[in-house]
Amino acid sequence: MTDLDYLDAAEALLAAVEAGCDRLNDATDADIDNQRVGGMITLTFPNRSQIIINLQKPLHEVWLAARAGGYHYRFDGQVWRDTKAGTEFMADLSRHATQQAGLPLTFSS
Repeated sequence: MTDLDYLDAAEALLAAVEAGCDRLNDATDADIDNQRVGGMITLTFPNRSQIIINLQKPLHEVWLAARAGGYHYRFDGQVWRDTKAGTEFMADLSRHATQQAGLPLTFSS
């Protein structure tokens, strides 16, 4: 993967996360505050817990930090996969957001 390919895929992922927050805030009582600064998005839930997603450009990875821990993802050509468990980013984000928000939340690309 070239640097440009990585940036295209990573930016599309961050845009999907932002759009997902907007969609969930309109459709549910989630009230997720999402703030983006450069290659980092911070999702803050009403209980003040956070999920932080940031780009790791030199490694061509996206990192996710949640209450449950930290996770590293690499693009497999179709989706972002956890480098250890092989799970998909949006499924993991949905699971962590659901746990931290206390209501079912689903993110998709």
